Amino acid sequence: MEAQRGMRDKLDKYLDVGQEISVLMQVQGSVVYDFCCFGVDAANKLSDERYMVFYNQTRSPEGEISFQQNSTQPAQAEFRCQLSRLPQNIDKLVFTVSIDGAGLMQDIVSHTLSIQQKNQTVIHLALRGADFQQERAIISMELYRKENLWRFAALASGFNGGLGDLLRSYGGEELEGPVQQPSAPVSSISLEKKLEKAAPKLLSLAKPIRIELEKRNLLHCLAKVALILDISGSMSERYKNGTVQEIINKVLPLAVQFDNDGNLDFWYYGTTPKRMPAVTLQNYQEAVPENWKQLMKEVGGRNNEAPVIREVITEYKASKLPAYVVFITDGGVSSAKEIQNLLTDASRYPIFWQFVGVGGAKYGILERLDSMEGRFVDNANFFALDDFRTVSNSELYSRLLNEFPQWLQEIKRKGMLSL
Repeated sequence: MEAQRGMRDKLDKYLDVGQEISVLMQVQGSVVYDFCCFGVDAANKLSDERYMVFYNQTRSPEGEISFQQNSTQPAQAEFRCQLSRLPQNIDKLVFTVSIDGAGLMQDIVSHTLSIQQKNQTVIHLALRGADFQQERAIISMELYRKENLWRFAALASGFNGGLGDLLRSYGGEELEGPVQQPSAPVSSISLEKKLEKAAPKLLSLAKPIRIELEKRNLLHCLAKVALILDISGSMSERYKNGTVQEIINKVLPLAVQFDNDGNLDFWYYGTTPKRMPAVTLQNYQEAVPENWKQLMKEVGGRNNEAPVIREVITEYKASKLPAYVVFITDGGVSSAKEIQNLLTDASRYPIFWQFVGVGGAKYGILERLDSMEGRFVDNANFFALDDFRTVSNSELYSRLLNEFPQWLQEIKRKGMLSL
């Protein structure tokens, strides 16, 4: 069926919506074109950036949408979609093409979009440059749910401001400036919007984080984020008075900012380490278990840093993204030689260690990190706080992010990551 611009119809008239379909997009023109499919919710907003699928994020969380592009034919792309597997909060798939750099859509020779099933084209949309004017990004087609039926809309509508304007219309943002990491997405929902939607109690943390990120040119940085929490006996009072929950609350937004999946990798440690489920905006208030005393007994009552350091190194030593590790302890740190050897070995891996002392003493080797020799790069920092709950958010994030950007630049200079 040849679809005309503006046409809407039920999909099941032309194909089996319970089976996989392919959406093929192609542009003939003289500049570089980017293709994207993103899922929006019932409010017509890009509320989950994991459902933005394109050349740098080639599949949705469960593979319901995937992206394929042949490097020898960059002006065309294929999206494979399984509509029946999409979560209920994804009500619409939006297929777009945008110009990367200078140029206008009116200058293209042609643009086609074909919906195929079992290698047969069932819906075909053909457009020409004459169909457009000053647009730099267009919505070619939408597949959307209405009254429990999937339908299509051949919109072919454009945005003169390019991809940025298109994304903003759906509640997203286009990244600007240099991208620091490989696989950085073209767009990102702001931290404020994520917290406002999923964890409004943490919304006040977004502004001080953004200010510090902008100062350090980290606004578009991608990284894995981990939190390591001391649960030895001497930490009991901090579990009782809410300090530990406050630590989780304030570290989690950094993971939401830095990591596409928004997950904070999480370990407790005492005599032995125990990895916990990742902390998210949905479960962060349960990250400190009600039976934390039982967990304290399970992992042992004294702190022993070396085993958990070793476990974290194993987790991230082959990571394609840098890992930013926040390590919380109240002191009594021993095994100085073993810790020094571990951090020295880890200096060749993409792992940065931010140690934080919370109202304790006898931090040992952690207080001598700046003078520790033999490392490939300076991969660790330490500071101590008398009371985590009373430090201002601005000061906290300033200190947490103080040495991380220098480390990123250094591992870039030494070729440890293609940043």
